[in-house]
Amino acid sequence: MSNMKIFLASKNQDKISEIKKILSRNSIDLLTCYDIDIPDVEENGSTFVENALLKAKSASKTTGLASIADDSGIEVDYLNGRPGVISARYSGTDATNEKNNLKLLEELDGVPFEKRKACYRCVIVFMRFPEDPFPFISSGSWTGYIADKPKGSNGFGYDPIFYLSDYKKTSAEISPNEKNKISHRSIALRKFEEFIGNII
Repeated sequence: MSNMKIFLASKNQDKISEIKKILSRNSIDLLTCYDIDIPDVEENGSTFVENALLKAKSASKTTGLASIADDSGIEVDYLNGRPGVISARYSGTDATNEKNNLKLLEELDGVPFEKRKACYRCVIVFMRFPEDPFPFISSGSWTGYIADKPKGSNGFGYDPIFYLSDYKKTSAEISPNEKNKISHRSIALRKFEEFIGNII
């Protein structure tokens, strides 16, 4: 029996690599934008769920395949949940990981550690076809604090400033394998694994 083909609706190379590693144990052929070109999707939803649905639906329509999409970001309590859904473009149209981190650190300048609580959130959406009336949706969250400066070279996004109290390190200082056991994305994808294991 051949593996199920699923298209991963992302153009973020770091995210693609991380999701592939987490799902590597499954009987899935995960195709990406390196296999089939897909158009950019305007992520104009007000929630992670809305944006993930937009991406999964567009990818499934373009490729004719079942599609999985991820929308994720970081929410800081002191900033009333910002950056949230605009995490990837927080510093503007020419946003980079470094610029986003710098902007967040500047906004929290002088804020004491105990008020710098943050939560990484991830939503996974799986659609069998573009108009799937019952898309699979899972989510995961990962709590920590915003450090006062970047540390570590692993990971991506806000990992260099996402401090894990249990480890006394940022998520960019722990190994990718360790991160993939405990992160928001791995939690959401484990739920997807359980779901997909029942239909393939």
